Amino acid sequence: MSIPQQGGGPIERFEQLAEYIASGEKPAQDWRIGTEHEKFGYDARTLLPLPYEGATSVRAMLEGLRDRFGWEPVLEQGHIIGLTRDGANVSLEPGGQLELSGAPLETIHETNAELGRHLREVAAIGDPLGAKFLGLGAAPIWTQDQMPMMPKGRYRLMTDYMDRVGTMGKTMMYRTCTVQVNLDYASEADMVKKMRVALALQPVATALFANSPFLDGQPNGFRSWRGNVWQNLDAARTGMLPFLFEDGAGYERYVDYVLDVPMYFVYRDGKYIDALGQSFRDFLKGELPALPGEKPTLSDWADHMTTVFPEARVKKYIEMRGADGGSWRRLVALPAFWVGLMYDGGALDAAWDLVKGWDAETREGLRRVAAKQALAGEANGVRMRDLAAQAVEIARAGLVARGRADGVIADESCFLDPVAESLASGRTPADELLARYEGDWQGDLSRIYGDYSY
Repeated sequence: MSIPQQGGGPIERFEQLAEYIASGEKPAQDWRIGTEHEKFGYDARTLLPLPYEGATSVRAMLEGLRDRFGWEPVLEQGHIIGLTRDGANVSLEPGGQLELSGAPLETIHETNAELGRHLREVAAIGDPLGAKFLGLGAAPIWTQDQMPMMPKGRYRLMTDYMDRVGTMGKTMMYRTCTVQVNLDYASEADMVKKMRVALALQPVATALFANSPFLDGQPNGFRSWRGNVWQNLDAARTGMLPFLFEDGAGYERYVDYVLDVPMYFVYRDGKYIDALGQSFRDFLKGELPALPGEKPTLSDWADHMTTVFPEARVKKYIEMRGADGGSWRRLVALPAFWVGLMYDGGALDAAWDLVKGWDAETREGLRRVAAKQALAGEANGVRMRDLAAQAVEIARAGLVARGRADGVIADESCFLDPVAESLASGRTPADELLARYEGDWQGDLSRIYGDYSY
């Protein structure tokens, strides 16, 4: 999850909220790719999740990365809770999941190199400690009670609130992992078009990258349990944003949506102040119960924007949020898929043509079947496997048209090979896991640690 935002003066005009989003506009030559992925850490001897403190721990991992590889520490109340280096950062999810938020890069080749470097650094620190890391969408065996809580004030507040809304908030926080990509837009119209395509095709990403068929030590009946979790979390801040498909959609309409999402907190002087369920609209008027008489800054607005969790999210860029965490190859395939669709004009037009005739019921239906059945799903006559094949074909053409070489490989389309393999076989990573569970593992799910760790 996001770290606290820094800088930004007082909000003196309502228009500043939309202007904040508009300030992210960039010409196409300046568009970049930011890839984020989360992974579960565990003690190789006990197969239990890494605690924050101890010889084999999250803290030991962060300190090791800091000391050996030149990362700068991020502290909260004296605790090391993250790292920064060269435009990238390492942060902690609530249950200790280690997240790399990559630097803004120009090509998927660079993304691949960045991920490889990060995973090698993590192994170099973790192996001597007895710490290993697992790339899945949901913790396959650990119970909720076994998950540690990281020392971040934001997470203490959110954990309490999750029991009041939805049914799966704490599962999301502590027992899921994702991979996502952050992409740029040139204008308000470009943002709207990209968000429409991103939201409509997010179920395809959920299906292609489905990788969480186990929970509490047994099959859970879904290919992407993580996808199911997000459907049962908090209706006020999740979902498919149907208003963005209506006439008049733009920055201001997105601002109205975010303002209607109840607050979690306000960050002041290194501490999180409880504002659970309160209104940012009241904050704008100086009437926030948590800080009576005080008005927000742009940093407060930026923080609040990180507490909405739709399938695709706007900040100063667009976040594609629908995929489960996975193997190194799939961590690279996810940005390749979205860059291919979004960063070539012809591909973006073709992707919009593919989805523009759907209604909200179809989009939501695809979201539902993606989590349950992955590529085998169907909604309102749209077959997921056929849709995914079309989307991947468009993405491949977009990557070829970009023509970004690395000196050896002519373009970035090779990074789509893992999803092309899934389409050819009809088997997602979740299907492969279930086959292993029912086959050579003979129901022994502990085998997943040895076979699926980085």
